[in-house]
Amino acid sequence: MRVVIQRAGHASVTINGTCKASIGKGLMILVGIEESDGKEDIDWLCKKIVNLRIFDDENGVMNKSILEADGEILVISQFTLHASTKKGNRPSYIRAARPEISVPLYEQFCRELSLALGKEIGTGEFGADMKVELMNDGPVTICIDTKNKE
Repeated sequence: MRVVIQRAGHASVTINGTCKASIGKGLMILVGIEESDGKEDIDWLCKKIVNLRIFDDENGVMNKSILEADGEILVISQFTLHASTKKGNRPSYIRAARPEISVPLYEQFCRELSLALGKEIGTGEFGADMKVELMNDGPVTICIDTKNKE
């Protein structure tokens, strides 16, 4: 699984002109799933996300997690995170999992992340044409790949 995590002042997702979900202070997460992803990736990633110390403490130092900051989370499916641009100018998405694999994993990831956060999270709609708005706070943007744990 590959995620792009952005610390948000606020974020929202709109589908067909209707706001599907919005958050205030928290994290907006784009998630891409590949064929080899599974429960281990979900468990590791959820734990990592809720414990990342990327929110400011009282001294203005990034020292608090989303749990400690009492923030919200918005998760958007994003198969293009697995784009390969090695050859030519048209990205290839062959590493992105097909819907029959990625939809159940995306839904499980969202459920597990909600449990780890201790409250409901906002989500987009898998496969929909979504308009995502974000006020990146910081800006703070972190990329994590469960197959390349740096």
